[in-house]
Amino acid sequence: MYSVVDIETTGNGYKGQKITEISIFLFDGQKVIDEFTSLVNPEQTIPAFITNLTGITDAMVRTAPKFYEIAKKVEEFTRDTIFVAHNVNFDYNIIQDEFKNLGFNFKRQKLCTVRLSRKIIPGLRSYSLGNICIYEGIEIAERHRAKGDAEATVELFRRLIERDNEFIVQGFLNPRSRQATIPPLLDKKVVDNLPETPGVYYFKDLQKDVIYVGKANNIKQRVISHFYDKKQKEISMCLETANITYQEMGSELLALLKESADIKHLYPKYNRAQRRANEAIGLFSYEDQKGILHLAYNRLKLVPNAIMKFYNVSECRNLLEKVCEEFELCPKYCHLQTNVNACFHYQIKKCKGICSSKEDVSSYNLRVKNAIESLGLQTENLVIKEKGRTENEIGFVLILNGIYKGFGYLDKEIELENPDEYLFYVQPQKDNRDIQRILRYYLNKKEAS
Repeated sequence: MYSVVDIETTGNGYKGQKITEISIFLFDGQKVIDEFTSLVNPEQTIPAFITNLTGITDAMVRTAPKFYEIAKKVEEFTRDTIFVAHNVNFDYNIIQDEFKNLGFNFKRQKLCTVRLSRKIIPGLRSYSLGNICIYEGIEIAERHRAKGDAEATVELFRRLIERDNEFIVQGFLNPRSRQATIPPLLDKKVVDNLPETPGVYYFKDLQKDVIYVGKANNIKQRVISHFYDKKQKEISMCLETANITYQEMGSELLALLKESADIKHLYPKYNRAQRRANEAIGLFSYEDQKGILHLAYNRLKLVPNAIMKFYNVSECRNLLEKVCEEFELCPKYCHLQTNVNACFHYQIKKCKGICSSKEDVSSYNLRVKNAIESLGLQTENLVIKEKGRTENEIGFVLILNGIYKGFGYLDKEIELENPDEYLFYVQPQKDNRDIQRILRYYLNKKEAS
């Protein structure tokens, strides 16, 4: 026996959505045995856009039963049945949450008519209920009302069973089958074709926008784990997922670096961490037309030879202020005081007067050089070699002067001696706080082992 279900909700995102109408048809595979339909008081205001879509108003549900008043009926109607719906995970999870709020564990075997339609009626542009009913010539009495949509789903399901010459329905109901857990908009072939290698994967919605970026040692295994996750964020994300693409990276480190860069570039809606770019700031020195050495700072990508890197301006300025005081440097030429002829420090005897032509340039420059030397010029050059994507290549991470330059791949037959030579093969990437955290953790772990 099947219980074919459709609900209407307040539509405020998956979290916090409440049922405004429910319709259940008991169906034996050939005919309808019984039906239960009811408006439901959601105990919250129905947004205007939902009223425009469904026609259900606050006034209509004001005297309707609350869910707890019909919960027993819903439980009895669906007991010992297979729960069927178009995009089954949506209806099922909302109802399950309603029961959970009442302290009851609602659990039924599920079947999705979207997934069945993809297998039994392949090649359609869209598998929305409206589109597939137009294609099949199924009339929907009241679109976006629970009873109208449930009736249409019953007729669609009846036709699918009728055409099921390959026992697809039974295959979906097999406990070993993962069909019911795969997102309804996603073709199973996409999951089947995922590699079991390290890399980065991208969940995409119907508009082909990337909604989530993840990394994995085993792409296929990690992707499938999302489908079993019961967290609300994961459920919402999977309901929106219509395609999954990937890039094989060869190693976990390269996958981590790629994931971090893509999150900052694509800003996917379901990635919470690492979305802020935290672009690095570079401290550098230069000589002006008078021969005076300046200490200054700018975005790291605009600084050719940074003395040090920071991840916010205040961090950089704090260090400059300490250096300026310790070596009696001029705040004007350290770019701490701007649009001044002479710095304020000269008036309080903390600057020796380079800004007022009271100090010899060579004497001042010597102190600037001593200050730079005290900062410990970052000269670390490092090539971290990793597994490549194939047997014939290596992957590598390039760090020059302590700054992350990116990663790349190299044929094993190519021999390079100096880190600078790897620049030709590198895929340039931005250095930032998250990248440094990843590299630091990796190097510490490698050193410990």
